[in-house]
Amino acid sequence: MDTPLSELTIGDFLQRLSTDEPAPGGGSASAIAGAIGAALVQMVVSLTAGRPAAAGHEDALREIGLGAAGFQSELLSLAETDAAAYASVVAARRLPRESDRDRENRRVQIDAAVREATRAPLQVAERAAQTLELAERLAPIGNRNAISDVGVAGLLAAVAIRGAALNVRINLPFLADGEPLRREAGAAVDRLLDGLDEREAALRAAVAERLE
Repeated sequence: MDTPLSELTIGDFLQRLSTDEPAPGGGSASAIAGAIGAALVQMVVSLTAGRPAAAGHEDALREIGLGAAGFQSELLSLAETDAAAYASVVAARRLPRESDRDRENRRVQIDAAVREATRAPLQVAERAAQTLELAERLAPIGNRNAISDVGVAGLLAAVAIRGAALNVRINLPFLADGEPLRREAGAAVDRLLDGLDEREAALRAAVAERLE
């Protein structure tokens, strides 16, 4: 059995990503980007809490730190889920189709696998959006000496949202006609992307202001 993605070195993960195997792919890469963003949020919280400048913000910092820890864990797990989901799609498409029974079984397996391969990156996008929100909250109160790291966290979270959204959208046409997830996932992605440019710009401006 392959080593879980979370147990690979960075080099080994990149090597696995670079092969002709379809999974892990962009969905897992997006999840990892979001997890790194969440880890940076935690780092800045750790560098801020307990300092005189943090007075009055300790409760918020604690909440941000706990949230980021949870999202980091979830996104890391979702990287694995996404890879497994798409591997299931590939396996289902390779099932035999000689008889009517074979073809029906193959169709059922593909439908189930594509649903999971759509849900996984959608969850990545949702958790990454929540991570971006934490970075937005941290920007005005985080340790000024680490404010660039808040900016990087936010940019990585935004990349994770966009990357995961692409992985949702590429699967939508393969969902069965009448499948509710086809409409629901498309609408959810639209909501997550709506205003993202403006949020990124605002975060960059907040970071730049504190860098001066």
